[in-house]
Amino acid sequence: MRAAGTTKRSLWSFAAVFGLLAAALLWSVLSGSLQVNLPELLQGLVTGTNDNVAIIRDLRLPRVIVAMFSGAALAVSGVIGISSGAGFVSLTMVTIFPALFFWMPLFAFLGGAFACLLVFSLSWKSGLQPLRLILVGIAVNATFTGLGQSFNYRGSYAVTMVNMATTSVFNLKTWEDVRIIVLYGSIGLILALLVSPWCNVLVLQDKTARNLGMHVSRVRIAVSAVAVLLAATATAIGGLIAFVGLLVPHIARLLVGSDHKVLIPFSALAGALLILVADTLGRTLLAPVEIPASIIMTVIGGPFLIFLLRKGEVNHGD
Repeated sequence: MRAAGTTKRSLWSFAAVFGLLAAALLWSVLSGSLQVNLPELLQGLVTGTNDNVAIIRDLRLPRVIVAMFSGAALAVSGVIGISSGAGFVSLTMVTIFPALFFWMPLFAFLGGAFACLLVFSLSWKSGLQPLRLILVGIAVNATFTGLGQSFNYRGSYAVTMVNMATTSVFNLKTWEDVRIIVLYGSIGLILALLVSPWCNVLVLQDKTARNLGMHVSRVRIAVSAVAVLLAATATAIGGLIAFVGLLVPHIARLLVGSDHKVLIPFSALAGALLILVADTLGRTLLAPVEIPASIIMTVIGGPFLIFLLRKGEVNHGD
């Protein structure tokens, strides 16, 4: 009876987030300095004879797609402290080798892997505790963010392009950016679905997981690699956006439960919805001035993090 109720709630949650995402997609595409109605948009995309629709196609649609994939990737990764390391390494490599811009996600993956290793090694003290992991992740994030911002004074074209990406300003995204984030992001999301059964087993105690025949250390490395790939891809193309990987999975667990086979696709949809709404609000609230999605997420995520820290203190009796 309880399982049936949980399944029903999950279905309703999926339906709600999918409907909201579709509505947000239409709102984002149709709103802005250039406005067309839906029939005009569809006709213009098919015929290519409407100049306003052509501008929307070339400027607004890439922005919308990058925002959604960034949100989905960050939500599924759910890894703290990785994005800034990914951004710093990709920024460094593209500064030295500007012709390798297409390989930014690879450089970001290497940086994210290093940041992930750093966070876990500094957080480990007779086991991992969530609050320590969060605080160390924030410290690592701040360190790499500061190092990345030091490149602002170099002035090269490649650095300018990367800095636009690492501040989550989506207004200059192109179809080339869409191609990169869709390619790497899709690979990461598919891999995340494939490792979801492992994630369910990792929730158990290590001893129990070993008794089930799992090599816990190797599986953790594999799962972390997938999370790093997702966070690195989102950071390299979409920019640094905090709190998505913390806020979305936490709320998603309340709505659809902890089964990662359900949690991962739901978090992807919810993350896409969250960043799309944040970006659309950022460019419409004070138009023509734009507020980066990262700022909106910081305003939302900061109080949420304080809530989680306070809740953790109560649960641990501190």
